[in-house]
This record gives sequence, C-alpha cells and structure tokens, in this order.
Amino acid sequence: MKIISWNVNGIRAVAKKGLKNFLKKENPDILCLQETKISDAARAQHEFSAKGGSASGGDFAGYEEYWNSAERPGYSGTAVLIKSSPPAPLLIRRGVPKAGRGAINGIGAKEFDDEGRVQTMDAGKFYLVNAYFPNANHELSRLDYKFKFNDALFKYLKKLEKKKPVVICGDFNVAHEEIDIARPKDNEGNAGFTPEERAWMTKFLNSGFIDTFREKNPKKVQYSWWSYRFNARVRNIGWRIDYFCVSKKFFKNIKKAYILDKVKGSDHCPIVIEM
Repeated sequence: MKIISWNVNGIRAVAKKGLKNFLKKENPDILCLQETKISDAARAQHEFSAKGGSASGGDFAGYEEYWNSAERPGYSGTAVLIKSSPPAPLLIRRGVPKAGRGAINGIGAKEFDDEGRVQTMDAGKFYLVNAYFPNANHELSRLDYKFKFNDALFKYLKKLEKKKPVVICGDFNVAHEEIDIARPKDNEGNAGFTPEERAWMTKFLNSGFIDTFREKNPKKVQYSWWSYRFNARVRNIGWRIDYFCVSKKFFKNIKKAYILDKVKGSDHCPIVIEM
C-alpha cells in the first residue's frame, strides 16, 4: 500500500500545474491533501470534481473523493482520495467506528472543525488521520490556538489508539530538530521553530508515535516546504514540516518513508509511506 500526503496550497492551482499527471505517475492507493482552499459551494457548482469541470478536467478520475472544507471560503480545508478501481485497496468505514465507506470529518471541537483541519478513516488494521495543523503566524498571534488544537488532536488520537494503531499524516507546521531546517540559528523563535512548538513535537513522539521519515533516514537532510521568497526552493533553503507519524507498534509495517522534493505545484512537496 502506498499513501501520499501533500499540502497543495490551493487545489485549483495545483490542478492546473499537473496534478493529473502526478496521480498517474505515482499511483497512490490513498492521497491525503491539506490546505485545499475550496468551499463546498464551489464544488457543488462543479467548479472542481473528479468527473471533470472547468477547473479539474477530471484530475481525480479513478478515485473516490472525501472533502472537509472550512466554513471560511478559500481557507484551510482537507481532502482524501481513495483509489476506487476494483479491487479496492481498502474497505474504508465511514465514521469511528460506524460501518460504511468514507471519512469522518473533525475531532468534535467546533472551533477547530470549522476550519476543516482533520479527517479520519478506518482502514481496518489502522486508523488513518489526515491533518492540517494551524500556523502560529509570523507574530505568533495564533500560537495559543495552535497549542489548543494540538492538545485536542492528541487526546483524539490517543482515544483512537485504544482501539487500533494510528497513522497520522499532514502539515504539522513545525520543524522538529535542527536537521529539519536549513537555517536553524536564523529561525530560532520564529513560527514553526519556536522552542514551545518543538517541545510539543518531542512530547508527541515520546508519547508513542514514530516520525517515519526520520526513523528510516536518521541523517538525511531533506525538506518538504520552501518559502516563495528569495528563490528559496532553487537554493534549497527549506523546512521539513510535513510528516507521517505512526503508532510505535505499527512501525514494523512501514517499508519506506520518503519525500518527493522534485515535485512542484505548491510551496510544499508530497511525502510518502509504503507499507
């Protein structure tokens, strides 16, 4: 099984930059997207869908779509695409633990769920959680909000973990260690590299989750996000802020964890696990 996570920074923009070809080349069983930036109303008007439409041209053909849009138009949002061609790679149960097919949106907290940040799928032997963590902002104006979200999500994940292992992927909006950021000294205290955010990530991993990329690639320097400013991507002045983390007892199932840093279309690049 191959699962890809990608913060696309606007689904309509990435659709115009080769999403259809990307799906065809990589052929994931599941694709988890963050920061889709499209409203339910826009999709209802067929502005974007797997079946075609003016924007997509059928970019998601062959996949079942599950969307979690923010109430605020053009902001945040997540989506999950599951390969629909038979034989289906997964029996995805709708809800936790209701039977059916699909994804459950949110974690049961309106202040976070209104921003469309979390989706959960029951994949039989594990739960798959697609998450877009808040950005603390340059003035750290949303740092308190981010910690409230982080703690609420952590409790939710631990509740799931009592039933079966968890695989969580997405944009965590934090570079954990100095190896995960090109210029650590210059960014000390900046959003995404504050001591508090890094300490939370340490606590999260110490609680029984494994950072799959770092565990599989202990010394590898590779990034998943680059600023649009100062030609940062060409110069590879980046941050690794996108993760696949798994319950410790499930890590033995992970064969590969890697970053597709040559794929463009967003300020983030896709990350992958194979199990």
